[in-house]
Amino acid sequence: MVRPQDRKFVTADPEKCIGCCVCEYACSMVNEDTFNPTKSRIRAMRLGPLTNLAVTCRHCEDPACVSACPRDALSQEEDSGIIRVDENLCNGCGWCIAACQFGAMNMHPERKVVFTCNSCTDKAKGEPQCVKWCPEEALTFVTADALAQKSRQKAVRNLFQTADSEAKAK
Repeated sequence: MVRPQDRKFVTADPEKCIGCCVCEYACSMVNEDTFNPTKSRIRAMRLGPLTNLAVTCRHCEDPACVSACPRDALSQEEDSGIIRVDENLCNGCGWCIAACQFGAMNMHPERKVVFTCNSCTDKAKGEPQCVKWCPEEALTFVTADALAQKSRQKAVRNLFQTADSEAKAK
């Protein structure tokens, strides 16, 4: 059994993301056989004039989306953490969309059922196509532990840069 912190998910580096939406097109093509960002399981978001970020499911340990579903249409795979939607049970109420703190649940524009990142396990053998096709290498497929380690390393670099700047100012 895979520990929840060892589940992989797609994450974006806002310092690298340029908001080109190639990830959305790659995702919709592999999962829906069309270049249509409204059918993508990842969303490129513009957060300001210079800040972009791609948003997708983080395969939470205790997913609020699954708990919020009044029809038990959502379930989570134990090993991968991928959220699965039973389209026969989902009525498109959107409670899971509101419950997801990462904004990773989407409503399919035609089928009117929710959908979210499946890490391309259904059609691309678990290799997320958004990561593969990102021209800026802003997306990575990582575990929570690896992401936390990357954040710690960045924090230490920032501390050293601050200390160095303060020492030069004296």
